[in-house]
Amino acid sequence: MNIALKQAFKDIRREDFIPQDMKPFASLNEALPIGFNQTISQPEVVRFMLEKLNPEPGQKIMDIGAGSGWTTALLAKIAGTKGKVIAIEIIPQLAKFGEKNVASYGFIEKGIVKYLCQDGSHGYPEGAPYDRILVSASLSKKELPNAWKEQLARGGKIVAPIKNSIWVFTKNSKDEFQEEEYPGFAFVPFV
Repeated sequence: MNIALKQAFKDIRREDFIPQDMKPFASLNEALPIGFNQTISQPEVVRFMLEKLNPEPGQKIMDIGAGSGWTTALLAKIAGTKGKVIAIEIIPQLAKFGEKNVASYGFIEKGIVKYLCQDGSHGYPEGAPYDRILVSASLSKKELPNAWKEQLARGGKIVAPIKNSIWVFTKNSKDEFQEEEYPGFAFVPFV
């Protein structure tokens, strides 16, 4: 794990992104409910996905299915003041909860994070192109929305769960993506 990622996991506390009644379980390596039939992923899965995403300082990153904001805050910590993270969450109450959690770290005030409540399958063209796209809910079939592929910069990466695998898509050219599959995971479905 790179140094920036290791530091982000130290500085951004998972317990700050879960409901009050779940706080005693924050250190467990398991997915925890955050309401509205959604979960915050287990730390080892988030770590694995972020290692595969390989975010770097100064990058522009889209976080789809941002939920309670934990991955958004981790990405914002890595991207730093020269970077930008667009967080997208479709469930209004979760988007509000996530935005509040991320704001408590100062990332919104500093202009590093923009939190949106909308359908993530359309991405956010206004902020494109993105160096990295992280998806935190499982797609039902191996077909990325065209919007994501179009909004990703050449050389950029998308890390997304599809069924029970984590997939890494690297954009080599406008229509050519290199694909890697890592099976054996479970996620809430993409809504």
